[in-house]
Amino acid sequence: MIQKFVNIQFFYLLVFTLTFGILLYDLVGFDYTDEFCALFLFILFGFYVLKNPEWPINKAFGVTILIFIFYLIYSVCIESNAKKAIISDFLIQIKPYLAFFCVYSLMPAFSANQKAILRIIVGLFAIFLLLIGVSNSLVGDVIRPVMGHHAYFAAAVVSCALCFLFVSNFDTKSKILYMVILSIGLFSTRSKFYGFFILNLAFLCYFTKIERFHLDKKSVFFLFVVLGVMMIVVWEKINLYFVQSLNSDNEKDLIARFALYVTSFEIFKDYIPFGSGFASFATFSSGEYYSDIYVKYGIENVWGLSKQFHSYIADTYYPSLAQFGVVGVGLYISFWIYIIRKAYGYFRISHNIKLFLLVLLIVCYFVIESTTDSTYTTHRGFFVMMILGLVISNMKQETMNN
Repeated sequence: MIQKFVNIQFFYLLVFTLTFGILLYDLVGFDYTDEFCALFLFILFGFYVLKNPEWPINKAFGVTILIFIFYLIYSVCIESNAKKAIISDFLIQIKPYLAFFCVYSLMPAFSANQKAILRIIVGLFAIFLLLIGVSNSLVGDVIRPVMGHHAYFAAAVVSCALCFLFVSNFDTKSKILYMVILSIGLFSTRSKFYGFFILNLAFLCYFTKIERFHLDKKSVFFLFVVLGVMMIVVWEKINLYFVQSLNSDNEKDLIARFALYVTSFEIFKDYIPFGSGFASFATFSSGEYYSDIYVKYGIENVWGLSKQFHSYIADTYYPSLAQFGVVGVGLYISFWIYIIRKAYGYFRISHNIKLFLLVLLIVCYFVIESTTDSTYTTHRGFFVMMILGLVISNMKQETMNN
């Protein structure tokens, strides 16, 4: 009875988050939509745990919470920033893990009717996004005033596409429709999206048979070819970020990102092993409550990283790992290893290619996005992490039923 209640409430929450936390996020103008959704999700999780005599709390979730509490105490002790800044960053950084583990623990399942409704909703949203994309190409910049940013538009397309693939039958028609929906994101003109699109196309064409999910020579060669094609597509940005020596002739936002990457390595070295602490570097809170780190490392005058104008401080994710040090990097990598191992373990029993492929695509999505965007800790990342929790919990259910 309680599981049925959870299934219904979670379905409503997922649709609400997709609508107001992704598609209409900027139009509505309410910046705390994802926090509101996170709170509701946590309340639903708490209700589920209290009503369940077995108290189904995932051990990895408990360990993750303890790790974050440790870093919270550590940050307060070293005074990485003002206490309200530390707490703010703590809540932002834990949000994606909250999204995944709460959904994974709830183990929601959709009925055939709910899946049909979600397909219709995604179809309507895809048409809406297509109209925006076409209008943007024909009459000028329409994406920015409607979606807020081209990256947000691309993220909305990815979110809709992932939802569709999850509720699809994974037949040839479904795969084609998935790629059609995903192709709308090409209007974003983001090189990262081009790379992700190629990855999707390659995976759907190749990894659709169980026997191909093996690390043999043929699969390794295929992956190297795909990686090579992706590198060609995004080489301009890779060359700009990591090869060229940036100068004043380059775009200012790229200089800010480059400065964050370079400085992060210095912070890793100087703050061994636990990093500079919450709200200290490359996060929203470190800019809102301006951190002394930027002055200490001499980047306070870089365009987009100054106290007066800090819009580009949280414009990428990987440099923010300097807040957690080398230990934090190890823990971050361990989390994704945990996700892949858990999914692969379920896949070996259930043989559900669609769900395992979804896990791989989501992992790749965050790997790509985190290079030049803080998607992981934003409203966009929150929704995709909800999808990830939903996918792996469904894999677990299938394993239990076998």
